[in-house]
Parts: sequence; C-alpha cells; structure tokens
Amino acid sequence: MNKGMIETDVAIVGAGGGGAVLALALAKQNIRTVVVDQAGSPSKSLRGEIIQPNGQAVLDRLGVLSSLPADATLSVRLFHFCRAGGTRLCSIDYGDLPPPYNRAIVTLANVAHHAIIAAIQQQKSVALHYGTSFTGLIREDERVVGISAEGRDGPLTIRAKVVVGADGAFSKVREALKIPVDLHLYGDGYLIAILESDDQIADTSYYVGNKTILGLFPVTGKKAYILYMIPKDSMEAVKQRGIPALQQTWSQIAPQFSRLFRNLNEWSQVGYLPTCRVRTPRWVANGAVLIGDAAHAMNPHASQGRMQAMVDAMTLADLIPSCLADKDYSAARLSAFERARRPQVNMLQRLADQQVFYWNTGNPVVARLRDRVFQTLDRNARLRYQVLSTTAGLRTVSPFSGIDRLIAAGLFPDIRSHERSQ
Repeated sequence: MNKGMIETDVAIVGAGGGGAVLALALAKQNIRTVVVDQAGSPSKSLRGEIIQPNGQAVLDRLGVLSSLPADATLSVRLFHFCRAGGTRLCSIDYGDLPPPYNRAIVTLANVAHHAIIAAIQQQKSVALHYGTSFTGLIREDERVVGISAEGRDGPLTIRAKVVVGADGAFSKVREALKIPVDLHLYGDGYLIAILESDDQIADTSYYVGNKTILGLFPVTGKKAYILYMIPKDSMEAVKQRGIPALQQTWSQIAPQFSRLFRNLNEWSQVGYLPTCRVRTPRWVANGAVLIGDAAHAMNPHASQGRMQAMVDAMTLADLIPSCLADKDYSAARLSAFERARRPQVNMLQRLADQQVFYWNTGNPVVARLRDRVFQTLDRNARLRYQVLSTTAGLRTVSPFSGIDRLIAAGLFPDIRSHERSQ
C-alpha cells in the first residue's frame, strides 16, 4: 500500500453523534472502518445533553449505556412546563413509558460521546483520525469509491466501498455529492450554562412566555444546565448587558430558582447553541450516504436531533453488511436506509417547526393557545402519552391527528382522555 493510501470497507467523515455510533456499530461486526474528523480531539464544547429512550436503546445495544459514569449522569422522570413567572401548566412523566427506558438521562457535556469514542479505540477494525479534514470525493464510473483528506502528516487517500457523510449541517460531503439543500437558520438560538446548585434539583422545568424560553435540567450532584433562548447573533449584546442583568431576567422568569442563578459568576460558564434545519431531496448516491445533521438537522424543540443521528447510524450499520456481501453499493441498494428513516425524520422536523411557532411566539393570542394546549395535556392522559412517546423517539407518526388538535385547543371533548394510546 502506498504511503498516504488506505483501503477500507467504510469511510466516515465526521466523528460526531452519528459518525462515532456508526463506527462502533460497524466495529461490532468486524467491518473495516476509517473515520476522519477535522477537530483535533473529541468535542469538549459546553452543551446540555439529554439521552432520550431511543438513544438509550442504541447505547445499550452497543454496550455503552452501562459504562456511562454514575457521577456524570442523572435519571430524570418528571418534566414540568410552566408559564414564565412560575405557574405550572403541565407535567410529563417518563415513568409512563414502557421499561426499561422509562426515563430521560441528563449527562455532563459529551459524556456519552466520550464513552463511545473510548469504546471505538478498543476496536481493531476501526481507525480514527482526528485533525484530518475532508477535501474531496474519489469517483469511478459514476460511483463514489473513496475520499481525499488532509491529515496531520499530509495528504491522505482513503478508498472505500461506502462513504458516509456525518459531518454536520454544513456538510462538505453533501456539497461534494452536489445534493441540493434547504438550509434554514432559525431566528433564535440558545445560551447554555452549567451552574452549581445549593440544593439537589430533581426534575426538569421549562418556562415559556412572550418570546421567552428558559429550561432547567438537573445534572448529577448539585449541578444544573440552563437553556435560555436568545435572538441569533445576540450573544455579545447579552454579555455587554452583564451577568447581573441576565440573573435578574432569569429570576423574573423562574423566581423559585433565584438562588441557583446567583451561581452564574463568569462567562466561561456559558456557551451558545445556534439552531438550523436541513432538508435534502435525497440522502444517498452510488457509494455514498448522508446521516444525521448532514441529511436532516432539526430544531432542538424536537429533543431528537442527536438521537436521530444515532438511529440513522444503527439503521445503516444493519444494512451495510448485506451490501458488502453482495458487492452492491448502489444508490438503489442504499436507499433502503433512507426509506426506513425518512418517515420519522420528516415528522419530527414538521413537529419541531410547529413548536417553534407556538413556543417561541411573541404573539399574545398564540401564546394563550400554547398555554391552553399545555393545560389540556395535563388533564388528558391519552394526548400526553402521545406527546411523550414522540419526544422519546418511539413514534414515527405525528402525536396529533386533526381531531386531536381540536381537542388539545379545548374546542372538542375527548371521551378517551384517560386512555393511554401507542
């Protein structure tokens, strides 16, 4: 083999939420895999992490869930939705879901990802190259047969039977495949902070108001994540107003947590999460596949962005062995992955956009309707379970039919309100 040349079965661009899971899933099947990532090391960015039940099932299948450190994770059952100012609107109980994944798991930043990377590094069939940037696709006879990259030691050519673009919403692989993209940047992003708490916080709380969203997520020990909606590109303006102004704003939204907010002392405790949506007409080409945000980034209101990348990875990992056995890497063969995944992804993207409209609103009429829906969910076990199972990643269809929407708005009675429907 020439210096700077690697031959493998699968080449993955991006070692994030989807790419790393795919690499580990393939390694469990002894499929030769090379992963390149332009970052110098696994992510250390500040971000709140909630592992939903479908993500837990993936990690369990890979043998990672049980290895998550107890001092960096917390199981949470109750999510409370409140009006800004403190009035409770609705509570969702993950304990209503079927075991064993009848909880949400909140982790310190990147805990699950680092556990996956550690598991990959124990696998002989996977080579993980950090500090290596994708520079282009290699094609033969209208099929992708590899990638070119620039590594720490110079140019690198990786020939592969299947190339996977798992390189995020601004995917270079997608661009090289000339797949059109509808990339929508939302008007709001999220300030993220992690604070020490004087007391253990047991439940998660969301506060919604006039152009206001504030989320509090308990983490192991006496720590809590804060997720606060701000207009995109406004982080510097928030900093200029100062920490006391931010603490005061938060205390007005969630007065019972004023003591917690006083533990914000410096901007190093804070990060920023932009939000976008990606829609593409196709996810596959001859010899190539897009997964995760490269194919379908979605607003975090869906609570499923990273989970969907993980499920993508497992679905593709189940397909690739038969492609290798039959030596068929065509778009027609790989499209089985897309057909399996599109319904849930499309539903979640639509649902997330609807939630953006209602949750992020500054319109008082829309806000009243939003609050009324929350209050209906609090009384209606059937609709509440349908919303919960969607958030948990257990449904591929919308939680609300047309009639359900009228019921949720309080315009129509529900004789089945005490039922629990799958």
